[in-house]
Amino acid sequence: MLYFKTAGESHGKCLIAMIEGFPAGVFIDEAVINKELKRRQGGLGRGGRMQIEEDRVEILSGIRKNTTLGSPICLVIKNSDYKIDELPPVIRPRPGHADLAGGIKYNQKDVRNILERASARETAARVAAGAVAKILLSLFGIDIFSYVKGIGGINSDKFVKDVGVAEKIRDKSSIYGIDQDIEEKIIEKIKQTAEKGDSLGGVIEVIACGLPIGLGSHTQWDLRLDARLASAVMSVQAIKGVELGLGCDAANKFGSEVHDEIFYEKPGPNRSVTGGFKRFTNNAGGIEGGISNGEPIIVRAYMKPIPTLKRPLRSVDLLTKEPIMATYERSDVCAAPAASVVCESMVAFEIARAFLEKFGEDSIGEVKRNYEGYLSSI
Repeated sequence: MLYFKTAGESHGKCLIAMIEGFPAGVFIDEAVINKELKRRQGGLGRGGRMQIEEDRVEILSGIRKNTTLGSPICLVIKNSDYKIDELPPVIRPRPGHADLAGGIKYNQKDVRNILERASARETAARVAAGAVAKILLSLFGIDIFSYVKGIGGINSDKFVKDVGVAEKIRDKSSIYGIDQDIEEKIIEKIKQTAEKGDSLGGVIEVIACGLPIGLGSHTQWDLRLDARLASAVMSVQAIKGVELGLGCDAANKFGSEVHDEIFYEKPGPNRSVTGGFKRFTNNAGGIEGGISNGEPIIVRAYMKPIPTLKRPLRSVDLLTKEPIMATYERSDVCAAPAASVVCESMVAFEIARAFLEKFGEDSIGEVKRNYEGYLSSI
């Protein structure tokens, strides 16, 4: 089974992603991984740390001559800002962070021992793993795209009709958005929030196109693709809500307004990932009964504001138990653009996992044969 784990602390020597279950024979271009790492570091609202780090991947194992071997892949991203042993202790936990709960759970008087791992700096390793997954998916015409739908309550009501067009707009946007009508308002709000010493959250949308019918399963709760994607995205730091397709709004509508009618059109000479079945709406967000239905998968994530504030909230001294203002650590004003890249990576990896479960994982040749045979059968 394809999976990955990460290791490392925010100000430690490095971050590590260890990938297992990846098929042999896939060409891996380091430049693709580094491009994704650079995207994670960008976006208006990032803090001073991003001016210090220049994230680049180093491949330690599992790849020879740029081609995967089928053995564990170890990816390393070194921290330029390595100073973990020099940093002062933290005894003023921040509301909204893992400081207090983690400190109590692991019996730590210095919650730096918690925040260093809980920090979103860890997501650089996730993005590296996600980039490897995206390389695999691209071989089968599957594209994963993300953008920022809104920040600080200023949200777009536009929908992505053409991912290629949307990607070009996003890549020119300082907030990774696609709605130019609201971009200046969001930029101004971020600037005003920075001046106040506060922070902002946002709404992120991830779209996966080109998936065949049949990924995931209805047979067990932990095999359902929608549940797996929700879990993967919810695991990203500061994400507090996840929905697919129409999402929560489906609860407010009639069934006739929610469910996507089914049509059939005999496919032409080119292979079809849907077998000719199609929909004119996609309220389900590409998943029915925990199984991909051939339509684009649409995942929406809701990110809370960063809990580290220049004007800290009230807290308690862990040692004296006296009232005190929370710790301030160098942080972002708004990290929604960066989080969109992380959410995209998590969606890519979970879809890659479901893809290999269905089509095999020992070698890319085996996967391709099984995939082509499956498309022929449908």
